Amino acid sequence: MPGKAARTIFEIAEDQLGYFTAAQARAAGVKPVTLVKMGQRGTVQRVSWGVYRLPNFPVLPYAQFMAASLWPQARRIGIQGVISHASALSLYDLSDASPAQVHITLPKATRLNRAVPAYLIVHRADLPPTDVQQVHGLPVTTPERSIRDCHAATMGGSVVRGAIDDAEREGWLKPVQAAKLRDELLR
Repeated sequence: MPGKAARTIFEIAEDQLGYFTAAQARAAGVKPVTLVKMGQRGTVQRVSWGVYRLPNFPVLPYAQFMAASLWPQARRIGIQGVISHASALSLYDLSDASPAQVHITLPKATRLNRAVPAYLIVHRADLPPTDVQQVHGLPVTTPERSIRDCHAATMGGSVVRGAIDDAEREGWLKPVQAAKLRDELLR
């Protein structure tokens, strides 16, 4: 059974930069006790409550963002954290934003009965689908939404200005969008 469980978990984690949740493993037929035994043998590593990674999977630059995105669905599949705010700017390589923690946005109605890991900052908003896109296989707020969120979180004019300038230069924002953001947020 451990061989089958390991293959099942690998199939889940392969598309998620080596990460998976206990809920995903359970939904795929891996019993919780098997997951515990795999952790004791070092076949899997616990990252945070309900989030695991395969230790032999290469550590990729965006791995911490995947762990953050998966954390909300540790118990049940379907609740996905969207990388947002300064973390989204970092993924897009916009501005000099380099947050020490990963920012994720969850729907307002989401209730989680566990402590938020120290590496996360959780924001609440009901994001329309037009404000979310996939970047490096991760759900991320769009550059425009990310800039607006950073402004609302009072990150400072220089970060917002730099993000708008970089987004326009890199083609993430059209000149008209960038001008509109400058007028709304910086004047």
